[in-house]
Amino acid sequence: MAGKRKDRNGRVLKTGENQRKNGTYDYRYTDSHGKVRCIYAKTLEDLRKKEAAIQRDLADGIDYAAGEVSVADLVDRYMSLKRDIGHNTKRAYGTVINRIKESEFGQMKVRNVKLSDAKRFYIDLHDTGSKRNTISIYHSVLRPTFEMAVDDDMIRKNPFKFKVSDIIPDDAVKRTALTKQQQENYLRFIQENGQDNYYDDIVILMGTGLRVSELYGLTKKDVDFKKRLIFIDHQLCRTAEKPYFVKSPKTSSGVRCIPMSDVVYMALKRAVANRQPPTVELLVDGYSGFLFLDKAGMPKVAMHLENYMRGMQKKMERIYGKSFPRVTPHVLRHTFCTNMQRAGIDVKSLQYLMGHSNVSVTLDVYTHVDFHAVQEAFGRAVSNL
Repeated sequence: MAGKRKDRNGRVLKTGENQRKNGTYDYRYTDSHGKVRCIYAKTLEDLRKKEAAIQRDLADGIDYAAGEVSVADLVDRYMSLKRDIGHNTKRAYGTVINRIKESEFGQMKVRNVKLSDAKRFYIDLHDTGSKRNTISIYHSVLRPTFEMAVDDDMIRKNPFKFKVSDIIPDDAVKRTALTKQQQENYLRFIQENGQDNYYDDIVILMGTGLRVSELYGLTKKDVDFKKRLIFIDHQLCRTAEKPYFVKSPKTSSGVRCIPMSDVVYMALKRAVANRQPPTVELLVDGYSGFLFLDKAGMPKVAMHLENYMRGMQKKMERIYGKSFPRVTPHVLRHTFCTNMQRAGIDVKSLQYLMGHSNVSVTLDVYTHVDFHAVQEAFGRAVSNL
């Protein structure tokens, strides 16, 4: 191996590869027009991934460095280098990537994309029915994709370096918590008209603020009736590709202990007492003994409750008409958060119970406190002055 160039770690460098004084790497090659190009990377591994992609493009007659690739091809390149994507995020990305490929914008040459083109693409998406939250997913793909093109010296500026909120209005449906009377009416309706065993599930969600996947991830080991605590450190999920899998909370803030109120305590007691043990307990990623099972003895997942609540909503509308608000699992979580805030719990404790990584997420709930609640809070505050 005498005479071979090596990096500081003793690894042999290939033709065109070089380690720079600051420890990063570059690779020089000749494009299809005979012009010498150079790409950069922090590690040799990343550099060689880029090299392989360039060689594939050159073999296919695509001039990557000159920006002759399409937006769709550039997105594919960026995604091929991503490894730190969660399962749900990957699914969301997959949907928008397919739509980019099918669009006229996706066929544009990267070097031709201007700021106005990027904004027009988003505006057209919004005009054809896409909500701002959905367009934000496009942005989370396209902005770093074009930033990679800047880093690779394909283009000088990133046309997606702007905020979606600057051009697309906030069209998200505002979450509204159920009033105390609505909560009572809803639970009574479920208890009197529900055909399946979801009443306790709903009571627990409304009384703990748990996410549905957290509730259905509960096993016998996660509930301590003596201390009246629920331990949350995982959630049970399901997709079309994977019937069951366990995942950790999105952030460390999701790991928490939830105290049981008397109502939640009794609901959990009933759930355990009514649970029909299956012949064989399903083992999912090392977890078994799930508390909430369907009629077939398999663990429930979010889809079960969502479908059930949609059916109950239709029944309610036959009686109440459209006057009764739409109730979803997330509305139950939102209602719990609002109830706790109105009861006077401090925001940091509420943040912990909700498993929010940032207190601003918790504070967003306060925008839905009605004037009557504000008036009562004001009265309590004034009386203590």
